[in-house]
Amino acid sequence: MELKNSNSLYERSNLKRVPEMQQIVPQGANSFFQFMGEAFAGNAITSRTKELIAVAVTHVTGCPYCIDVHTGKFKKQEGSVEEIVEAILVAGAVNAETVLFHSVNAWNTMHDLVVNELYETTNASKLPLVKQTRPETFAAFDQFQSNAMKDGAIDAKTKQLIAVVVSHVNGCAYSIDNHTKKFKELGGTMEELMEGVLVGGVANAGYVLTHGINALNAYDYQPNAVAQN
Repeated sequence: MELKNSNSLYERSNLKRVPEMQQIVPQGANSFFQFMGEAFAGNAITSRTKELIAVAVTHVTGCPYCIDVHTGKFKKQEGSVEEIVEAILVAGAVNAETVLFHSVNAWNTMHDLVVNELYETTNASKLPLVKQTRPETFAAFDQFQSNAMKDGAIDAKTKQLIAVVVSHVNGCAYSIDNHTKKFKELGGTMEELMEGVLVGGVANAGYVLTHGINALNAYDYQPNAVAQN
């Protein structure tokens, strides 16, 4: 197949190259797709909810291919725009929370409080001290997060599950602890929790693997080819 250069790095048609990746590394690629199929199967959480979780995660990873694919799958399961936007707002709130929670680490360093242990369980309790430096700004964030996490088109329990998964993708121990406890308080089960985390793992791996398409395009780049709009 003759390949031509393009001015766009992300085109939906690029996904047609996924079978090429499977041919190049069949065992690894097929293992991933098997993992994805099992993780997204309905069980303690419905496959519909799992696709919604994936939509939130893909907005954190910022993968255009993954956003398009999982939003499309959620739409096919009669998902609504309201649910999509609410899931995105939850992801945004947790993303911001991750940064703000880590401000306690900066606080400890600035006040010469670090001896050796950087992540103590009591660190999060220092956040009110950080908030005192910019109370109006932190109050605005708290209001945003409160609105994002309350019942709406998506129930509060599912939003907390989305928050737990996004926290895992961010790798924020503070947020994981915070939202896991809130999810449990709302009746969330261990089975639901682990199924959600597995979906996050697939979406995160998919973010990397799907960009293999861009690697193929870059590898096949022809400097003298005519760029196509």
